[in-house]
Amino acid sequence: MSDDFSGNGQENVDSPCIGICSTLFDDVCRGCGRTILEVSNWVAMSPSEKKQVWARITAEGTAMRFTQK
Repeated sequence: MSDDFSGNGQENVDSPCIGICSTLFDDVCRGCGRTILEVSNWVAMSPSEKKQVWARITAEGTAMRFTQK
């Protein structure tokens, strides 16, 4: 699992999802660190918006994506 969110081109920014979702009960997913709105709107976000989300969750570093290696 890579934390490289540059994607393979201008339009392809990988999702931070690791398949461990807690958005039904938590405001922020414990698996990827995104908010419920970020998860639900991911496919409609621009590459720039996605990179901003990646930058925030990477800086926070509290989601399982960053703590379970």
